[in-house]
Amino acid sequence: MNNSDTPLSSLLTRARNKVEQALRELKPPYTLFFSISDATQRAQVKHINAQSFSQAWKNLADAIQIVAAQNAMEPCWLRVDWVIQKSITTLCGLHTLLEDTKRCHFRYGIALDIDCNIAFLEQELNGNAMLDEGGRMDHAILNEKEFRSYTKRRFGPQVDLDFSEERTIVLLSTKGLFCEHHREPVYLYGPGPDAGRRIINTLNCEDVTQLIEDGSRYLISQLKPNGSFYKGWYACFDRAMSRCTALEHASAVYTMIETWKITKCASQLSAIQHSLDYMTKKLLRVAVLESGETGAFVVEPDGEIRLGSNAVCLLALVNYSQARQTRQYAEWMTRLARGIELMQAPTSGRFFHAVEYPALTVKDCYRVIDHDGQAVLGLLRLYGFSKHSRWWVVADKAFNYLLTAGHWRAHNVWLSYCVNELTAYRPDEQYYQFGIRNFAGHLGVMEQRIIPSPILLQSMMAADTMITRLRQEGQFQYLLDQVDLTHFYQALHRHTTHLLNGYFWPEFALFFKNPTKILGSFFTRHHAFRILIDDVGHYLCALVAYHKYLHSHAEDHLKAPCQPRNSSTHYPHWNKKQNPYSPGTEMSAKR
Repeated sequence: MNNSDTPLSSLLTRARNKVEQALRELKPPYTLFFSISDATQRAQVKHINAQSFSQAWKNLADAIQIVAAQNAMEPCWLRVDWVIQKSITTLCGLHTLLEDTKRCHFRYGIALDIDCNIAFLEQELNGNAMLDEGGRMDHAILNEKEFRSYTKRRFGPQVDLDFSEERTIVLLSTKGLFCEHHREPVYLYGPGPDAGRRIINTLNCEDVTQLIEDGSRYLISQLKPNGSFYKGWYACFDRAMSRCTALEHASAVYTMIETWKITKCASQLSAIQHSLDYMTKKLLRVAVLESGETGAFVVEPDGEIRLGSNAVCLLALVNYSQARQTRQYAEWMTRLARGIELMQAPTSGRFFHAVEYPALTVKDCYRVIDHDGQAVLGLLRLYGFSKHSRWWVVADKAFNYLLTAGHWRAHNVWLSYCVNELTAYRPDEQYYQFGIRNFAGHLGVMEQRIIPSPILLQSMMAADTMITRLRQEGQFQYLLDQVDLTHFYQALHRHTTHLLNGYFWPEFALFFKNPTKILGSFFTRHHAFRILIDDVGHYLCALVAYHKYLHSHAEDHLKAPCQPRNSSTHYPHWNKKQNPYSPGTEMSAKR
């Protein structure tokens, strides 16, 4: 078979005209990068500097074909990047920039010489931990060990890696194109918070559905044969995290049920049932209470019962029972609810957050506000399913304690969910007021935040549910005067697009050690691209809520505007204070 018949040649042919068209805005010399992967191994990257596009393309295409053959790789992904701007500094200047940049958020490529003969894309630097030394620092830092290791693999051992402070460094701003088999090539964003991922002009229901389906497949892939989950991975080197906790397991099950309501995928339903079976048989223990009733508890290895773990298990079982209209787990739900009731102070209504097993004595009165919200929500959802007033009384008493204590100041997503459940049965002004204060005082953070936060979007979607109900009921509409709704919905749509920057698109996954494993998952950049199953759950639940929002507003044609943010004046880099900087002497590649 000659080169013209290979899958890589097909990718190159499909990409060439689009790249050539994009480069018409620039003047030579051109700096081009080709990155290829077969989805099972980290990308092989080649780059070139040339005076003409034809020369650059031919030489680079020949070089990347050789690399593919040497690595026995049949690429299914091709990414082409081109430099649009260069900024000169020194290694000393680079250190200064890194110290003012949040960990793993440096968004420029780097060349080690003025002619860019030794050069790396931003995604290469971050995917190989070349600017990260683990959790010791909260800012980016040049990791000489990983820098040497990857440079040797990419360029050979002969490369001079002198890390003297006066060495010239060139910062590279790029744009790109990603091409894969059976799909149209997509252009990639240039400098800014979206750098390096595909351009999406409008985020619609179809896009959100695809993200949910991909994330659901990832969750299924994290289920072990025994029904438990992998906790997560550090994507750079495919390193596993420690054991998944009971709370994380229950949260993952809950998320899978939420996404199944949209996907209706048979294999996903099977995975849900398998994981529920593990939860009820391996994670839950029963105990006889003083009342003579049987309660159920999640008991940690150290003999501790935590309110949040029990509450999220209850939420998962109720969610499944409602989605499938089954009473299969009715007894387990009742037992868990009794266990949660045991952890409530009968007079004040407050919950104790940790109890010793088997004595069932109080260990800790308080851990985190999440546990209170999870417990109240679980009981309210159980009341909605069983209509047993006992669970309403326990939940209502607990929430009124939170209300009196002013816990709206926590701006907690679980408390927002609780308000929506409570007001569905009792549209009380004080509950609505609590809900508005829970998010309105946090609106400034919602508007300004750039780093993706799925929990923040969950809070906003819960607030939207409450706003919609207030508008429909009419009785307490005056409460909405406390909120700038225009700014709220602008922030909601804006932050949804930020979430796309925490998703492992194939054009980003190919720079990590095991692309197939992480594809379709969600990561936390400032934790070394950590993929934690709990974080994936928050992302998916936020997207499920946004999917419902888009459907409910379909007649108004309300979609999320995804405006390109390529201007360096809008977002030069992710520094700790989010202040702009001037990274040296610019050598513009634009006309």
